[in-house]
Amino acid sequence: MPTEILMPALSPTMEEGTLAKWLVKEGDTVASGDIMAEIETDKATMEFEAVDEGVIGKIMVEAGTEGVKVNTPIAVLLGEGESASDIGTAAKAAPAGGPAAAVPPAPSSADGSRIFASPLARRIAAEKGLDLAQIKGSGPHGRIVKADVADATPAAATAPAKADSPAPAAAAPAKAAMATGPSADQVARMYEGRDYEEVALDGMRRTVAARLTEAKQTIPHFYLRREVQLDALMAFRADLNKQLEARGVKLSVNDFIIKASAMALQAVPGCNAVWAGDRMLQMKASDVAVAVAVEGGLFTPVLKDAHLKSLSALSAEMKDLAGRARNKKLAPHEYVGGAMAISNLGMFGIENFDAVINPPHGSILAVGAGIKKPVVGKDGDVKVATVMSMTLSVDHRVIDGALGAEFLREVVSLLENPVTMLA
Repeated sequence: MPTEILMPALSPTMEEGTLAKWLVKEGDTVASGDIMAEIETDKATMEFEAVDEGVIGKIMVEAGTEGVKVNTPIAVLLGEGESASDIGTAAKAAPAGGPAAAVPPAPSSADGSRIFASPLARRIAAEKGLDLAQIKGSGPHGRIVKADVADATPAAATAPAKADSPAPAAAAPAKAAMATGPSADQVARMYEGRDYEEVALDGMRRTVAARLTEAKQTIPHFYLRREVQLDALMAFRADLNKQLEARGVKLSVNDFIIKASAMALQAVPGCNAVWAGDRMLQMKASDVAVAVAVEGGLFTPVLKDAHLKSLSALSAEMKDLAGRARNKKLAPHEYVGGAMAISNLGMFGIENFDAVINPPHGSILAVGAGIKKPVVGKDGDVKVATVMSMTLSVDHRVIDGALGAEFLREVVSLLENPVTMLA
């Protein structure tokens, strides 16, 4: 029976998307890994790859269609020996607006997370009694495809995931978040007679609104503030940049903040944790997310294993991630995860601010501008120093006050003694 190609969930928060462009047409032969379409998600425009081989028998959703729900059929793939005349049979077998009845629903693993498998692979697995949670996918981004299940037997599957793994916290639906406050009509009536332009919300702005509304409504925030003297860091950075100039490397203050935060998470491991609904996940590696402003919203690309990377490696990786974030070319795995985030508005002249935690992170560090101001030294003398304000927003369910203060003290110590970051 022909296989329906469904609208994919290309990001963890995606509920619907725009089928921006088809790169194949009816009658084209595709193989696993071929790019079939460009889809605009709630975060970016991404390429959609084929996960099975076959012939495009029918395109069911035209290019440019907005609001296509995840798991809606968008095309039909014909397998070996099948023809366009078989498509009607598949359509009759399918419930209205849904996938073919012969294709089992998208499965979930023991920890509640979605298992990515093609419809054909799901159907074969169901026929053979295979547990997809025990099969390692060889398709794009680990997706399970036909080849993975064709010769598999239940005994050949890999060990299942631990049954006691916690389920990730579910994101609040965007519609629920959008429903808070006065309705659109009520707000419009308040401004009746005034000149304004109505701006429709795109997927990214809807997602930002939903997640930050959820964060402020559900996360018990508290705030810890510290100032750090940057003079030693600025001198150390200038010296390093002079030595690295021949390699084309130029370190920013933000690179040092990322490194200091990653090392502080190792020194204070209780802060290297995230909230997971009914428990916490204590992370081992320091994965640090960094907020990047883009047109219409923001991304938080994640620098994984940041405590193990050199300053120059972090600098290069951050530049790459930020550049692709601004072009909306990041893959979902590049902006999902991390135990904490950093939001730096110092380059805009903001001296201090409080950032909103991005769930499921346990904290976010808000960084202001370095400002020259008088300070009292240890010997009692007054001198002028470059001082930067930092505010740590903390999820009290994960991190208590003393623990958060210990983490912030460690960050300040590393920034004021930057040579220790090279030890």
